Amino acid sequence: MLACAEGRNNTAVAARLRVNRGTVNKWRARFLARRLDGLGDEPRPGLPRTITDAQVEEVVVRTLEEVPEGATHWSKRELARRVGISPTSVHRIWRSFGLQPHRAEDFKISPDPLLIDKIRDVVGLYLAPPANAAVFAVDEKPQIQALQRTAPALPMLPGVPERRSHDYVRHGTAGLFAALNTATGKVIGKLSPQHRAVDWRSIWSRKSRTPSAPSPPVPATARRWPMAATAVSSGRVTGRGDQQRKNAGSSWPFSPGCRDRRTSR
Repeated sequence: MLACAEGRNNTAVAARLRVNRGTVNKWRARFLARRLDGLGDEPRPGLPRTITDAQVEEVVVRTLEEVPEGATHWSKRELARRVGISPTSVHRIWRSFGLQPHRAEDFKISPDPLLIDKIRDVVGLYLAPPANAAVFAVDEKPQIQALQRTAPALPMLPGVPERRSHDYVRHGTAGLFAALNTATGKVIGKLSPQHRAVDWRSIWSRKSRTPSAPSPPVPATARRWPMAATAVSSGRVTGRGDQQRKNAGSSWPFSPGCRDRRTSR
């Protein structure tokens, strides 16, 4: 009614409130005919309501504030027996209030006192990147295991997926280094049996020697194995190993936990 009082037609009000135009027409007509009394809910056909507001409140309060003995959370059947309603009614109340006692999410609190400053630096790279800067987004992946199955894999058949034996023999791990040139779409990759700082630097040295690389700095995206962070400055690639970070102390503007790096040429 407040939107209609602004002089909008039914179509505009329905689009603004994301409801059907017939709903706006019905309530406007009821308000014009009966004023404020017309905005109340009219009696509905069928059986009267059997679940009271007190029972709904009890379900919500018990779900949020109590835990049954010997369990981690309420089940709809256990809570229904405690409140005296059906499990379907408990499920409907949970759905109406957006309660999901069977689900849990994890979170992590960083002990780093400079976390806010680092987040601002990282977000600033994307919102307002500095002039003549090369931005590299760095991430890590689990190690690639070289596994040899004890039996040959059975081929895929209609209605049957490919099948492999559960037992296998390990042949170590391999590291995959890759860089994506977002300007040309070219991917530079390298496999290495180790994930040392020198291996990490080699992929960037190889990229800097590529003839097709343009002279201005081009943002790139890299995925790496867990190792030292990398910075690019004046066309020269430098690596930060564990010993380098130890010797540098507080001279580095970023800690190892900050994956995005910004350097200007």
